[in-house]
Amino acid sequence: MTGLPLRQLLMSLGEPLVELQAAPAGLDVPVRHVAILDPEDPPASAPGELVLAIGARGRAALPALRAAGRARAAAVAVKLDGPGQADALREAATEAGVALLSVRRETRWEHLDSLARTLLSGTDGPDGPEPGGPATGDLFSLAQTVAVLTGGIVSIEDTSSRVLAYSRTSETDEVDDLRRLSILGRQGPEPYLAKLREWGVFSHLRGSEGAIEIAAHPELGIRRRLAIAIRSGAQPLGTIWVQEGSRPLTDTAEQALVGAARVAAGQLVRRRRELSADTRLTQTLLTGLLEGSTGPQSLATHLGLDVRRPATVLAYAPAATDDRDAELTRDEVTGLISVHTAARHRGALLAPVDSRVYVLLPELPPGVPLGTLRDWTQETVDAARDHLSIPLRAAIGPTVPGLADVPASRAQADRILDAMGRGGVVPDVAALQDVQAEVLVSEVLALLQDRPELRDPRLTALTAYDTRHHTRLAESVLAYLDALGEVRTAADALHIHPNTLRYRVRRAEQLTGLDLSQPRQRLLAMLQLRLSEH
Repeated sequence: MTGLPLRQLLMSLGEPLVELQAAPAGLDVPVRHVAILDPEDPPASAPGELVLAIGARGRAALPALRAAGRARAAAVAVKLDGPGQADALREAATEAGVALLSVRRETRWEHLDSLARTLLSGTDGPDGPEPGGPATGDLFSLAQTVAVLTGGIVSIEDTSSRVLAYSRTSETDEVDDLRRLSILGRQGPEPYLAKLREWGVFSHLRGSEGAIEIAAHPELGIRRRLAIAIRSGAQPLGTIWVQEGSRPLTDTAEQALVGAARVAAGQLVRRRRELSADTRLTQTLLTGLLEGSTGPQSLATHLGLDVRRPATVLAYAPAATDDRDAELTRDEVTGLISVHTAARHRGALLAPVDSRVYVLLPELPPGVPLGTLRDWTQETVDAARDHLSIPLRAAIGPTVPGLADVPASRAQADRILDAMGRGGVVPDVAALQDVQAEVLVSEVLALLQDRPELRDPRLTALTAYDTRHHTRLAESVLAYLDALGEVRTAADALHIHPNTLRYRVRRAEQLTGLDLSQPRQRLLAMLQLRLSEH
């Protein structure tokens, strides 16, 4: 039994049932069997097993993990009583070299057992999944079958003329230039594709349910062909091409192509679903890393990243909201960010979380200048404004030495965005060193906002007095303090006469009992009166 890669098992089971906590040996470990470990049984496992540790919650599963590691089991699934238990179990799983899966509390063990066994039941024998993945392997098998049924040389391509699979050829097969160049380049060469477009081949394929014939063109090195579109309903998925070789195609070639196109459609739809599932797994691991709930090794193993290389988190958020659909806006922004970031960093990873979009830049070269990161980020912000009319704010987290420190980079980027959202930071792109004072003051104001007991009731009464009597005493006091007591400067900022400002400051002191000649009272007033600005 070859087994099913842990990666594919996780994608098939899905996040509603299980969640990956650790995968020290990677996600390509083959899972061959499912074993149920009863809490009354001694912990024991076998190579390649998925061990369901029923009844052993939290730390009680540690013996099962260690035994599974010694036996080279594939994974151990447990239920957790609380988030604090995950750290100890992840550490034990990493030491044991065995994957750890946490099972949702509401999941029934018998349901998980039945589903896992059903998934594994299709992996027996030599026709099981190939290293390239089940969809790719099936397409190569299909291409070979079509070659036998048609007597031709077969290739299967996607809608962009990229070769997905092809049949084997022998020394006696007469392969033309189009076939040879397509296989070598993994895509049809543009001069030949242009000719096919000129002859109307692609338009005929789009409008035909059956196979069409392309005559031989010896002067171009193109032999006779049959082709048929692969589609799911009205959606095009690709094309099957059959080149005539040293002998004519069979009489049943067209009929064979019709059946092959239907089989290929199912396989390509499944392939898209698997790619989508793989994307969801990447997103789950990335979000877990950003939040600090999943260690770095799982994402690193899944994507082949070096956990010891520098990394940085960029965070983006809309600067303002309007009547546009919020989900549509985020989708547009996410797409734009992904394109611009990928142009600058091949391995960039995106994770939309609520109204924000986070970008992880892994494996950065040592000593990448902050100015470079700022330029990249500013390009994205400018593009969102120019092309989508969406104002963005962006924060640059610190470059950390490895993936384990990514949560700290994300946390600092969040601090900057939070301050921007409270109106405390003016630039639309910033790192903490650019706006240190603004961020810290903003966080102090947020604390005062959330903790009324920390405020001076005299200042609270002053702002309430302004509200009742439509006066501007608090605003005048704050302007006076911001100007360091320079009456004329403060009065100019408020567009009033200096004597008016002096009267307002004295009136505020009389009403509240404040003494603005005292440094501590001035400091508190400067902070608390700023709450009215937000």
